[in-house]
Amino acid sequence: MSVPAERAYYRFLVLFFNCLLTFGSYFCFDIPSVLQEQFQGNLTCSNGSHPDETHVNGSTDCVEGLGMSPEQYNLLYAIYAWTNALVVIMAGFLIDKLGNRFGLFLFSFLTLLGSSIFALGSHFKGTPYLLPLMLTGRLLFGSGNGSLTIVQNRITAFWFKGKELALAFGLTLSFSRLGSVLNFFLTQRFESNYGIQWTLWGGTLLCVLGFLSAITVSGLDKMGMKQLGLDGAIQEESKKVRVQDIRRLPLRYWLLVLTIMFFYNGVFPFVADASKFIQDKYDGYDQQTAAYIAGAVYDSSLVLSAAVGILIDYVGLRGVLAVLCAVLTLPVFALLAFTFVPPLVSTLWLGVTYSFAAASMWPSIPLVVPQATLGTAMGLATSVQMIGIGISNLIVGRILGTKSSEAKIPLWRWQQMMIFMLANTVACIGTSVTLNIVDKKQGGTLNRTSKRRPAPEPSEEADRTPILNEDDGQIN
Repeated sequence: MSVPAERAYYRFLVLFFNCLLTFGSYFCFDIPSVLQEQFQGNLTCSNGSHPDETHVNGSTDCVEGLGMSPEQYNLLYAIYAWTNALVVIMAGFLIDKLGNRFGLFLFSFLTLLGSSIFALGSHFKGTPYLLPLMLTGRLLFGSGNGSLTIVQNRITAFWFKGKELALAFGLTLSFSRLGSVLNFFLTQRFESNYGIQWTLWGGTLLCVLGFLSAITVSGLDKMGMKQLGLDGAIQEESKKVRVQDIRRLPLRYWLLVLTIMFFYNGVFPFVADASKFIQDKYDGYDQQTAAYIAGAVYDSSLVLSAAVGILIDYVGLRGVLAVLCAVLTLPVFALLAFTFVPPLVSTLWLGVTYSFAAASMWPSIPLVVPQATLGTAMGLATSVQMIGIGISNLIVGRILGTKSSEAKIPLWRWQQMMIFMLANTVACIGTSVTLNIVDKKQGGTLNRTSKRRPAPEPSEEADRTPILNEDDGQIN
């Protein structure tokens, strides 16, 4: 007679609460994008205009806000990315050594603490404490949220490897993006009624949901491990994980990491500035409408991620899809840079390619590294990804200028930003093509089709196989 943990409903119950881990934090992450005008607005409106008065062409007489420059605003995203880059490598290693439950409690708490300090900082506008407090909040928030995603992916990979892996990753992304989508739809309206401070505290309240979900997932994971008789075995394997294992990760893994980095370099930095870009370049868009259009990137991924996951579980071809995603993203930034095609076309298009990229690239990592070192591998992948995004945010901030954004940013500056995004997409094509060549020489694991040749169920022993066989020096 099978125990509950062996049944499908149990792993999907784990998945449900696992998805809720990052719902609130993804909502909080892009609040500055929706409220970019408020973050960069004047400290006071003394010219007789109503605060937040907006004309039909999207321009404003006066927007009362926190008084940040575009460079300071982009620094909020850059420090999040840089913190991730520094923290997640060690976080992934610690998760492999100390287990999922340690990571769940620590990193969900850091996410909650960081969002609280970020909200607190908004009460100090017009003082020297504003920027340091908000940067400290984003630093702690980044330390927690990036590392929490590693635990989330590690739990998903354990419970769904050899089963509905891409579907599970797709559903996890959908829940996270639901937080992002609700942010783009609700935050601007909430801010206009209650102000920026209460809006940021509302985001913090959603991070409490993530902390409660962490407690629930921890209990379910522990109970399931004991029922399956794997708790002691996995703890024993965790003791064998070494920092030196990083040097032994296979070439396919590194190519996959670079492919992820270059693709995401064109998504997150664009979404961070998309709302203002739409208002500056296109006529007839107010702040709320521009935020809706920018959020369409996440709307698409919310709707498509689960279906795309099911499709990829069935057809495989993860390496081929990585190339196609990069190639099909090229027209997005070309349209934004050189044409006046309605921006909704481009943001929806980017959302579709992003959905396929996320559902094909990230679930490929468990296929090329063993379970015992998956946290370290995920942490390193996230680190490289965030290094790229951090550099991209700084470059975008430089391209757009450092002065107040009360006036429109010149169109040629926005065009340079889109050309920079195009360059990252071209680099993504190069690394993904190389990944497919190497994968084909090493057995074609990534492009194996489930319909033609299903991947074998990974055994417990296979999950414990070291990355490098010490006897013959061959990479597995």
